[in-house]
Amino acid sequence: MDTPANGGRNLRARLGSALFSRVAGPSGPANRARIHNTPGPRWFGPERPIRTVHGDASMFIGGLSALLLQSLHPLAMAAVAAHSGFRGDPWGRLQRTSTFLAVTTFGTAQDAQEAVDRVRAVHERVRGATAAGEPYRAADPHLLGWVHAAEVDSFLRAHQCFGAHPLDAAGCDAYVADTARVATALGVVEPPRDREALASLLAAYRPELRATSEALDAARFILRDPPLPWLARAPYSLLAANAVYLLPPWAPSILGLRPATGPRATGVRLSGHALTRTIRWAIAPPPPTPR
Repeated sequence: MDTPANGGRNLRARLGSALFSRVAGPSGPANRARIHNTPGPRWFGPERPIRTVHGDASMFIGGLSALLLQSLHPLAMAAVAAHSGFRGDPWGRLQRTSTFLAVTTFGTAQDAQEAVDRVRAVHERVRGATAAGEPYRAADPHLLGWVHAAEVDSFLRAHQCFGAHPLDAAGCDAYVADTARVATALGVVEPPRDREALASLLAAYRPELRATSEALDAARFILRDPPLPWLARAPYSLLAANAVYLLPPWAPSILGLRPATGPRATGVRLSGHALTRTIRWAIAPPPPTPR
């Protein structure tokens, strides 16, 4: 018998399934079961801040913001443009990234290390030169350090603005320290372990940053021309507006973007809260990790 309650549950299930399949791919349910249900030691216990941040719906906004920020390093962006297939297979790239984050955050220590080893093997093969002739290697610890710092800063900004349970000051520092465990395994040398070190590292990279044609192309693709059906474009545009809003104050102008200010910024931020609450409602939380 159809009732309003049943209709609400059906809507929740359909929306949750559609969102989860986008970010996790066709193997998402099986991967989720393996990641969360396999017994064994983990890199991070259930009390660790990295689990709070990476398990929250704010990651939808933080992930977009991280892609925009990471694109500002010309060598990192050249490697992405030439080797990642972000235009030809953007959802595949998203799904691989989300699976890696899930495995290293929630999976067993063995699975986490195997995931890191696979990524490092890919990085060793990714090398080339920019249009200006500057050589790059994806395994270069300096480039890895930029990608890591931009990602961690973006995820933490998003969580503190839109997360269900924002961290206190000690929790923010502990989150940065948690992510350093994964960064070190990937080959980053001396990753930051608190917010002060993270801010200093981002500032140190700033003289190297600029908007190349590949970065501007990526921003247009991410913000204005995503591979989505028309019905999904309106909510996505709000996610994108919040991703730009979350960027460090100096970053949007490099990409020719103008984040919302004043009353419009308040409206954007409120839409971000509404969207993340909806995503949180639609996607069921993962099962508890076995001990």
